[in-house]
Amino acid sequence: MPTDTHEFIDSLVDDLQPSRPLTLQRGFVVAAGSAALTVGVMALLVGFRPDLISGNLNPVFLLATGLFLILGIAASFTVIGMGRPQVGNIHVGWTWAAAMAALLPLTAAVLSLARDGDVFVQSQPAQGVSCLINGGLLGLIVGGALTMWLRRGAPTSPEQAGLLTGIAAGSLGIFSYSLHCPFDDIFHIGLWHSLAVVVSAMAGRLVVPALIRW
Repeated sequence: MPTDTHEFIDSLVDDLQPSRPLTLQRGFVVAAGSAALTVGVMALLVGFRPDLISGNLNPVFLLATGLFLILGIAASFTVIGMGRPQVGNIHVGWTWAAAMAALLPLTAAVLSLARDGDVFVQSQPAQGVSCLINGGLLGLIVGGALTMWLRRGAPTSPEQAGLLTGIAAGSLGIFSYSLHCPFDDIFHIGLWHSLAVVVSAMAGRLVVPALIRW
C-alpha cells in the first residue's frame, strides 16, 4: 500500500484506459443500423409481400406500418438519449407517437361494436399468432442493440428505459414483419400487430432493467 498520496492516486489510475464517448450520432447509427438489419433479416427469411414490390398498396397497410415505424423511431431515439442523461432532460416525445399508434386497436375495438360477425375470426388468429411471434423475434435485434447501448451509458431510470426499449423493439419488429404479412384487415392489425408491441414492452420492462443497472 503506497504511503504517499500521489503514489496512491497514480496506482489507482495506472491501469485505466480511455473510452469512446457516447455521442448522439453514434446512437442514431446504432438505432438505424439495427432497424435496417431487422428488415434485412425478415426479407432474407420470408420475403416481402407481393403488393409491396408491385406498388399497389392498401391504405390501411400504409397507415399502420407508418404508425409502427414512427413509434419505433421515437422510442429508439428516446432510449438513445436516456443513455446520455443530462440535467433537465424530459423524455415525453415518444408518448405522442404511442397515442397515434393506439388509434389502431381503438379503431378495431370501435368497429367491432358495429359488426355482427365474429371479429376475432376475421382477425385471422392463426396468422395473427405468427405475426405476434415473428414480430417479437425480429424485435430482439433492435432490443439487443439498444440494451447494449444503455449498458455503456448511464440511464437514470432503468425501468422507463426498459419499457421504451421494449416498445422500440416491438414496434420496429412488427413493422418489419408487416412488410411480409399479407393481411390488411384493421381487426388483424389492431389486435395482433398491436399486441406484439404490448408484449415486447412488458418484456422490456421486466428484463432490461436488470441488464443495465450501474
